[in-house]
Amino acid sequence: MGNSGSVAGDRLPVAGRSRRPVALRALAGACVIACGVSLRAQVQQWPQFRGTPRLTGVTADALPDTLSLKWTYEAPETIESSAAIAGGAVYVGAGNGDLLAIDLETGKLRWKYATGSQLGESSPAVSGDVVFIGDLSGIVHAVSSRDGARRWTFKTGGEVKSSPVVTGDLVLIGSYDTHLYALDARSGTVKWKLETSGPVHATPAIDNGTIYLGGCDERFRAIRVADGKVLFELPLGAYTGASTLVDGERAYVGTFNQDVVAIDLRARRILWRYKDPEREFPYYSSAALIDGRIVVGGRDKAVHAIDTKTGKGAWKFVTRARVDSSPAISGGRVYVGSSDGRLYVLDAATGQKRWEFEAGEAITASPAIAAGRLVIGAQDGRLYCFG
Repeated sequence: MGNSGSVAGDRLPVAGRSRRPVALRALAGACVIACGVSLRAQVQQWPQFRGTPRLTGVTADALPDTLSLKWTYEAPETIESSAAIAGGAVYVGAGNGDLLAIDLETGKLRWKYATGSQLGESSPAVSGDVVFIGDLSGIVHAVSSRDGARRWTFKTGGEVKSSPVVTGDLVLIGSYDTHLYALDARSGTVKWKLETSGPVHATPAIDNGTIYLGGCDERFRAIRVADGKVLFELPLGAYTGASTLVDGERAYVGTFNQDVVAIDLRARRILWRYKDPEREFPYYSSAALIDGRIVVGGRDKAVHAIDTKTGKGAWKFVTRARVDSSPAISGGRVYVGSSDGRLYVLDAATGQKRWEFEAGEAITASPAIAAGRLVIGAQDGRLYCFG
């Protein structure tokens, strides 16, 4: 079709031909504008735990140099669930079992959905017009993002602390019944399930059709999304509460053996193990990635930056209590909560503190960043929105 159009154009008078480049430039400009709008729309989302299926914890969405508190919302009980942001709404689980939808701009409640059980660390995932979350009675819920109406539920055999991840038409989520489940996103029926030798606590990371998961059975697995086949597994030497960060041919995950592990996914081997030379404590926080470093919280009360090539520490920032919150990174800054009741903003290059906010109660949830806002919950039930 392009060639025939060009021939027809060659038969036009000179005046007619001179208008074609203008029209093409206008069309190109329109495409740039449309693409820009589309890219901005994509950036202004944090639809799941850690932001993306690779669990990178990184966004190009910018935050102000100095944050200010825009609103707070008081939930009935503790908030250990990390928020998702999509479609101008914040979705988060409260300890009393309510899945909350809150307007991002105003902090007003849009709707709440009662799961009928307590909600723990499982964090919502939003796909299309559906929100997914798991509860501590072992039920996975699919809820309309428009009005909070139930779409379907699926009962596992153990509590669910893993966060759902949506890929294609599948919802992937782990359960303490030792299984990783792949559920049909529309109906909740089981497409496949994989049995491990321990509870599946972590959130699965997904990249290029493969799931990467560290387990409570001290194994790291690569699993094919299509059918649940294990492609390879490695012994980690310790169980993991953290979720895996995937970056190209590498994966990074902290363990309860006081180390952070780097895995070569192509060679299927462990590259290095990082241990703090001064204090050895477990890592429950999931890592974020920036400029050749991973940043992760430790139960030694510190935030660690580790060089991805060498496995050596780049900097360490010490808080007043354990850091189970998983860092988020935006604009060269690290945002992370601590059980000392503070939200910290650190320079990603140096680890120097740029700002802090005292919530007063432990913050174990992780920040969500989208549309120029940062949202995080605390264990006193308060949800905070900064911008």
